Amino acid sequence: MSTDRWAQVRRIALPLVMSVLGVVGSLGAANNGQYDRRPADWFMVLLILKGSLSLYWLRTHVVPVLWATVVSTLIYMLMQYPYGPVIFPFIIAVFTTIRLGHRLVGWSALAALYIGHVGGRMLLGINEDGVYQILLVGFFFVLLGTVSELFRAHRERVTASERTRREAELRQASEERLRIAQELHDVVAHHISLINVQASTALHLADRQPEQAAPALAAIKDASKEALVELRSIVGILRQTDESAPRQPVAGLDRLDHLVSRTSMAGLEVHTAIHGESRPLPTGLDRAAFRIIQESLTNVVRHAKATTATVRIQYGEESLVIQVDDNGRSLAGAPTEGNGIVGMRERATALGGTLATTRTPAGGLRVVATLPLGCAS
Repeated sequence: MSTDRWAQVRRIALPLVMSVLGVVGSLGAANNGQYDRRPADWFMVLLILKGSLSLYWLRTHVVPVLWATVVSTLIYMLMQYPYGPVIFPFIIAVFTTIRLGHRLVGWSALAALYIGHVGGRMLLGINEDGVYQILLVGFFFVLLGTVSELFRAHRERVTASERTRREAELRQASEERLRIAQELHDVVAHHISLINVQASTALHLADRQPEQAAPALAAIKDASKEALVELRSIVGILRQTDESAPRQPVAGLDRLDHLVSRTSMAGLEVHTAIHGESRPLPTGLDRAAFRIIQESLTNVVRHAKATTATVRIQYGEESLVIQVDDNGRSLAGAPTEGNGIVGMRERATALGGTLATTRTPAGGLRVVATLPLGCAS
């Protein structure tokens, strides 16, 4: 099961489980000797479902969901319905809110429910709970907030550690590129200097001693050949040979049709398929997605000897999945890892995603990139 589908299953399962648990548990409590409480009725079930089903939006609207559980739980308590698992959605909402960093909101919700419960019972003349029970409820709320804070602190430590690791990797990559740039400068300066000296010698001898100009020209040939070999090696390490300085706004998936049209003019029939709800993407992710598709189609045109290619884009809840298939043929059993594929993988990895290449059942190349949403700006 894919990550997006599993996340959707969990998102649906939580409110359903809480709804069933809340209704069954409260009805069971009502039929288990709690005759001093208000009898179960349709409004009690409505309050339980309100708090439980709101958990469906917990990941996307955590603060509104938290206050929805506060209201439903408080009304349930003040109306003296049977004690049951009605408070579970509130516990989950508070824990999630504080763990995600909304500390003030989470503690405010705890205080609001506690004060509303105690104060409301006093205003309504409901006094069967003694001081011990009131203090016990307060201790439970403080304990809930403290445990949530511990998980929040752990989450922040993990996030900070991951961020530090990524920054270190980026710094190392930058230092490596600076080193390669210096090496490139040294190679160019060295060989151009040799070529300049030998060219000057050849020009000097061309008229007076033409037979002696040949070695100088041969040296120029050898130096230029060696320079080209070294430059090709260094540029191969950089793996940016296909990138040129931008002369127009950065391309994104909004220019996919133009890319497909331009590629088709080269003799490759390209089909596209969009799954899920298309929506605006962060600039970095949008650019990377376009470049991955562009490089995949470029590889097909250059190396695959294919006639058709298919581009599939899946907009998931948490990730964007790109798949490019072609109908080319290869004698090798596994796809080659050229600079193009390596460069695409680097783009995906830089965004916290993955890129894999496999063979299709028909023998063509399949490129699959998974890019997490919200991780690029």
